[in-house]
Amino acid sequence: MLTLLSYAMIICFMYLIMSKRLSPLVALLLVPVAFASMGGFATQLGPMMLDGVKMLAPTGIMLTFAILYFCMMTDAGLFNPLVKLILKTVKGDPRKIVLGTAILGLCVGLDGDGATTYIITTAALLPLYRLTGIRMQVMATVLLMTIGVMNILPWAGPFSRAASAMHVDITELFVEMIPIMFAGAIWVLFSAWYLGRVEYRRLGVVQLDEEAALEGMAHIRMRDWRFIFNSALTISLIAAMMISLMPLPILFMLAFAIGALVNFPKLKDQKAMVARHADNVLAVTLLIFAAGTFVGIMSGTGMIKAISASLIYVVPEWAGHFMSVFTAFLSMPFTYVLTNDAFYFGILPILAETASHYGIGAQEMAIASLIGQPVHLLSPLVASTYLLCGLLDLDYGDNQRVSMKWMIGTCVVMFIAALLFGSISIIAKA
Repeated sequence: MLTLLSYAMIICFMYLIMSKRLSPLVALLLVPVAFASMGGFATQLGPMMLDGVKMLAPTGIMLTFAILYFCMMTDAGLFNPLVKLILKTVKGDPRKIVLGTAILGLCVGLDGDGATTYIITTAALLPLYRLTGIRMQVMATVLLMTIGVMNILPWAGPFSRAASAMHVDITELFVEMIPIMFAGAIWVLFSAWYLGRVEYRRLGVVQLDEEAALEGMAHIRMRDWRFIFNSALTISLIAAMMISLMPLPILFMLAFAIGALVNFPKLKDQKAMVARHADNVLAVTLLIFAAGTFVGIMSGTGMIKAISASLIYVVPEWAGHFMSVFTAFLSMPFTYVLTNDAFYFGILPILAETASHYGIGAQEMAIASLIGQPVHLLSPLVASTYLLCGLLDLDYGDNQRVSMKWMIGTCVVMFIAALLFGSISIIAKA
């Protein structure tokens, strides 16, 4: 009964937001409450929801100060030289702009974190998209695809979870994943070129005015001491993130405070800067805490465990020889409806145990389990996607509907690459 209720809740949630019957914020708050109440958990909802909010509180804090930090740096002119370089390179051609978005997203995404990639890339390219009239949804789709590939790096969460759950060597697993990720990156670049071509047909080459593109942004030269300071501060922040010097929320809080003090020393200017970006911050933060209640109810009622347990009955007994193939395709829907922890530590070991009886190794299962990560980014449990939609002022349901086919395409390309490179076998050899 709980399993059916869990699947019904996910389907209802997706329908309501994609059909625009409810906003994502309202759906995240009310849909799980309604279904949990139908399941007899009405009296226990308060503690469950609070636990979920507590769980996502660090993420909410991190995103709040990350948005403020990079918006502040945009105001201070840190990205002006990059925007100027892009303007000279692309010459108003949507094909070059969208392809450049993919290249920049892949480069910035080397840290494996979606939130920072979205903030940095949108800060650099948003003026250009607005000036040329390229649809913001194109940028969102391309950036989601880039992170769908870069999120599988060893220092990103899914990779470490898969390696830990399967007890395989991280280096060996990464070596096997490199050609698969490379194939995924090629698909991302091809998709970006195609989407850029669609925009080119719609808009043609747009004559760009550099001054118009930088309108409203601070006029700053690379030799100015504040530009040098801001660059050093941002590089230090990213380096500290990569070596895990401090928790991310603390790093962004400190970096924001230092940046605000240097760039906006007057109290009234600091207040004006925060007020200027309050809408973006609030839109994302509200969704994060609403998602916390969603996660709290799913965990507290046992819905996540019920969905995990139901997977055992999805895979028929005769499919044992094809377990790695099944795992690759099942990782798409199940990382969508479950957290990465639930999938990699709850479901993957069970699938791997079954696969071992048919001669399928732990490393092959780990590779198969990572194939579905691009689709996971569209899950209502992923905070960074709310951030991207907030930064680009996009409807969450529209973004899911448009981006889903491209994310599935990324998964399919990586699966085919895994087959061609021998990382996954269609039929178990033993």
